[in-house]
Amino acid sequence: MSADRAVLEKALQRGEEEGGSIEFKERLSRDVHLVDGRMESLAAQLRHRVLSGDGTATYVVGVTDDGGIAGITPAAFSESMDVLSLLAEEAGAHIEDVETWGVGEDGAERGLVGVATICEGAVLDVDDDHIVVGTAGHVDHGKSTLVGSLVTGQADDGQGSTRGFLDVQPHEVERGLSADLSYAVYGFDDEEGPVHMDNPHRKSDRARIVQEADRLVSFVDTVGHEPWLRTTIRGLVGQRLDYGLLVVAADDGPTKTTREHLGILLAMELPTLVAITKADAVSADRALEVEREVERVLRDVGRTPLSVERYGVETAIEEISDSVVPVVRTSAVTMEGIDALDDLFDGLPKTVSEAREDFRMYIDRSYSVTGVGAVASGTVNSGSVEAGDQLLVGPMPDGSFREVEVRSIEMHYHRVDRATAGRIVGIALKGIKEAELERGMVLVPADADPNPVRSFEAEVMVLNHPTRIQDGYEPVVHLETLSEAVVFHPEGGQLLPGDTGTATVEFKFRPYLVEEGQRFVFREGRSKGVGTVTDVTGD
Repeated sequence: MSADRAVLEKALQRGEEEGGSIEFKERLSRDVHLVDGRMESLAAQLRHRVLSGDGTATYVVGVTDDGGIAGITPAAFSESMDVLSLLAEEAGAHIEDVETWGVGEDGAERGLVGVATICEGAVLDVDDDHIVVGTAGHVDHGKSTLVGSLVTGQADDGQGSTRGFLDVQPHEVERGLSADLSYAVYGFDDEEGPVHMDNPHRKSDRARIVQEADRLVSFVDTVGHEPWLRTTIRGLVGQRLDYGLLVVAADDGPTKTTREHLGILLAMELPTLVAITKADAVSADRALEVEREVERVLRDVGRTPLSVERYGVETAIEEISDSVVPVVRTSAVTMEGIDALDDLFDGLPKTVSEAREDFRMYIDRSYSVTGVGAVASGTVNSGSVEAGDQLLVGPMPDGSFREVEVRSIEMHYHRVDRATAGRIVGIALKGIKEAELERGMVLVPADADPNPVRSFEAEVMVLNHPTRIQDGYEPVVHLETLSEAVVFHPEGGQLLPGDTGTATVEFKFRPYLVEEGQRFVFREGRSKGVGTVTDVTGD
């Protein structure tokens, strides 16, 4: 028997007791268990189980009253979890975790049996000030190591030990609902200061940060290798970021990739900080020389550098903007500059404002969870969403939208009642299969009237191109979370490097939901540019 199945076997061996914390249910259904007063009695029963277990109860679903393995269909199990969640909410509790196992002989139809852990207290509602920071910079310049030291409060050993805290393994999303787009999270308590992670690999530790901190800081880590620039662009363009954090290693200085990542951050009009890393690896003179190089790079692109060491954290918080870029010298080994970054992230205001009131979330990832179904993850662009909401998801390849229901929402492995703009979440959806979800699709309210398009008008600026952009030019556009091949039709027939002009941008293969004011990056080989949607046209 596997270690995981031991949880089930232990619950079955203990069995139901009058004053115990374990309850057996073959299945729960809306039309039977939520009508004619049954909900109140079952909620009272659940409350009794939770109190008997000192705040925790165990519900075994898919078994008979005497503990016999019955197994139920995935659809029945999903409905049972929906009903159990409602019962828990009625009893002032919430489902903390669900584990499932397949049952049935080979050749027979397989069913599910599961163990749900119910904990006292309502599901966490996150209304705190939460900022999202996108990291960028050349490979080996210390992005992940720096962020690892920030979220743990631990010094690096000089060999990248804290970098490992940010590695995201596939099984982390396969076993749970959480949307782990942000590879790290830490927070701040209004009285105690930074709330660090003890072990970021533990889901419970990330959930603890969400629960304990008055203010959250999430990091979206990107890839520094040039061949993976597309992934970096997706991380910086496709998330609802408040700030950019560009790292430059003191033992190397600004590189071509540094300049490219800086260009993307600034093109997206993202307030940015620069951290000069590895200050411990060079002399003070060399660190100062690299700082001067960084300042020159910033001035070359029309930005004003602001030395945090010289002017202080409070000034940096007041002055950071599209045109002013604070620069701080750091070392993850000696922890130089870490306190300054802590103070900055604790004091920086949230920059993402509500451009609209209705809910909208572009899907960045999707996956399937046994017993739960399809999960869409991404960053909430606007509005708010709650469990039970009716939504539309799409567009499908033919331009249509599908009606779905929100089963549940998780943020950093913690179940939440509600998610608002800027939250990075995983949303379990009822009414669609995971295989039908694609990156670039969007979730909107059920009463919305979304109008996907095959083309739009844009103001574009060519950052780099070997010759000229002519009619029929085919780059890839990165807009929100979508990355799609398009065809450019420049007004006047062409655009030269450094030019700013208008163009019609046409999706090659399928329609998407695009809105005026959205910014995008386009890229093809060494050619790169940025643009803003100015007018949306349908077919």
